[in-house]
Amino acid sequence: MRYLPAIAVAAAASVPSAASVPPAASVRAPVDIVLSSGFLCFSRHCGFLDALQQSQLSVAAYVGTSSGALAASMAAAGADADAVAEELSRTRPLASCRPSVTPWRGAFSTRALRKRISRVLPATFEELGKPLGVGVYDRATGEPRLVTSGDLPRAVAASCAVPGLFAPVRLDDGALYLDGGAVDRTFLALHKAWRPERRAVCHLVKNDGVELVQRDGIIDGVYVVKTPRANAKLWGLGDFEGERKAAEELSKRSLAALANLDRIILNK
Repeated sequence: MRYLPAIAVAAAASVPSAASVPPAASVRAPVDIVLSSGFLCFSRHCGFLDALQQSQLSVAAYVGTSSGALAASMAAAGADADAVAEELSRTRPLASCRPSVTPWRGAFSTRALRKRISRVLPATFEELGKPLGVGVYDRATGEPRLVTSGDLPRAVAASCAVPGLFAPVRLDDGALYLDGGAVDRTFLALHKAWRPERRAVCHLVKNDGVELVQRDGIIDGVYVVKTPRANAKLWGLGDFEGERKAAEELSKRSLAALANLDRIILNK
């Protein structure tokens, strides 16, 4: 995989089309990038990362939930957008599914997924190039948790463990955790509690499958970029490159609206 020491990204000034995004005025402070949940929406997150990488925003940290946790963790490790796309489109999702020995907890084990994750990510959060938060929820209490330290592959696998489909994953505190997207698609509130001094740009993959981007904008101080859901299934990712390109074009236009980033994100 191709890793970068850091991914530098930025906002562009207002543009007539995504294909002609001019350089933006420099941004004085980095922002955190939040990648939402969305069933197997790797193509959309990769398209957003493509657009982000072509801009000049400086990224301070990442937060990801479910499929967003996979993309965010790789980006935090220094992978560029192409490397993230290459890894996440390499095999069909079903290839990482193995029958669970506790089917009453979930049909599939995350063991194969954890093994795959371990090949491309460091063993712990502390070894990442940038801070990372991974959204999960406690199976016993239903409470969401943003994991920011400890065993990285297990945390990412837990965030991908769709309830009923996958067995829960035991993390460092001994509790069992599942896909945080089942209770919170973005974990923006917990991100704010974790890093209150940082502004965020959130890529939100729509979960209704029909509505395209209608209104990007500021929600609770966070600039939200929306793209449609992916048409991926467990047995195949569909038109991965086509969906990636479409998300890139949509995200370019959305990020171009951050010409006034000093005012919008930094409250200048």
